[in-house]
Amino acid sequence: MISEIEDYLLELYPNPKCELNYNRDYELLIAVVLSAQTTDKRVNQITSILFDKYKDLDSLSKASIDDLIEIVKPLGTASRKGVFVYEIANILINKYNGVVPNNRKALEDMPGVGRKTANVVLSNLFDVPCIAVDTHVSRVSKRLGLAKEGDDVLDIESKLKRKFKKEIWTRLHHQLVLFGRYNCKAKNPECNKCRLKDICKYYKKRI
Repeated sequence: MISEIEDYLLELYPNPKCELNYNRDYELLIAVVLSAQTTDKRVNQITSILFDKYKDLDSLSKASIDDLIEIVKPLGTASRKGVFVYEIANILINKYNGVVPNNRKALEDMPGVGRKTANVVLSNLFDVPCIAVDTHVSRVSKRLGLAKEGDDVLDIESKLKRKFKKEIWTRLHHQLVLFGRYNCKAKNPECNKCRLKDICKYYKKRI
């Protein structure tokens, strides 16, 4: 079953990449923090405005929090996210000389940064083998029987790491995200087109 899943995802997404737009390391970190409970597409629209107005980390660290909140308002929970942006910018400048640290604890100590965000940053910026579990990865894992319905994100991450080879963890994360976003969608999943439907618990319940 595992090899079947690997092969199909590789066929669908041979070169998967993060769909958040960024030009500098700190932009990815901030974009992932902003992506909580919203879509990458919406985040890209907002970060294009944010990083055009504040063109470097120094200007971002000196921004008005009220202005940051206004910019990120369309993403929801703006009062928190605006503060997160401001605080992360200041932490990076004052504590890490403007460099995003290649260190899980340092990342997770920052406001708005949890394990998923740290995993995305570590894997994309530093090639650390990670599997970040978001809503797409969680949904696909449970539907395919890779995790149980009641499993939390840590359970799912642990099970995926046991089932798949370490050297493909980062690629697998992106593949599962894209598969969940465009194929195995929360609503109206494309089951009839999917070659994994014979091993899919969700599909078996539908028929």
